[in-house]
Amino acid sequence: MRVLVAEDDEALRRQLRDALAASGYAVDEAPDGEEAAFLGETEPYDAVVLDLGLPVRDGLSALRGWRQRGIDMPVLILTARGTWQEKVEGIDAGADDYLAKPFRMEELLARLRALIRRAGGHAAAELRCGPVLLDTRTGRVSVDGRLISLTAHELKVLDYLMHHQGRIVSRTELTEHVYAQDFDRDSNTIEVFVGRLRRKLGVDVIRTERGLGYRMDAG
Repeated sequence: MRVLVAEDDEALRRQLRDALAASGYAVDEAPDGEEAAFLGETEPYDAVVLDLGLPVRDGLSALRGWRQRGIDMPVLILTARGTWQEKVEGIDAGADDYLAKPFRMEELLARLRALIRRAGGHAAAELRCGPVLLDTRTGRVSVDGRLISLTAHELKVLDYLMHHQGRIVSRTELTEHVYAQDFDRDSNTIEVFVGRLRRKLGVDVIRTERGLGYRMDAG
């Protein structure tokens, strides 16, 4: 999953980036509202962490611009503690959730997981496709109760397919959602990761739709 972090405080932005990366997300960063607005309009994100008090262009303006353009990725806004007006304005502008500063990183990660799950139509923290179970809280994968060891990139590919099971996902889409903007992307490696996943899972749940992409389906 790919996340945009729009935060002008460099230290906090770095903390968010590191925590999200450690949790398996591909992370892009924006230090001001103008860059955040541009990235949100031109790149496909699974979620955005958006500080409302951004320089150059405030976060609320960027959020309104996305929603007016029909861009519907989940947005978690960060607000100053005690400013309930900001929270109301953010929700009314199209935000999906909010956190007041200072906050616990564990809570932010939990809220983000929930937003991404709900965007994919999933309510539970555990995603299942036939005998394959993915715990989104821990990143653990099991098949019929047997734990499967995956590399970071294999897990990213499986995570995206599990969140979007039942529909065809192209190699280009997978590439855009498992790598950050500054990563040297190569869609051909996706085929390698899918091949490894199939061998490790040992069950036929990742189907190739010839010329189109892949579909996660228990059959």
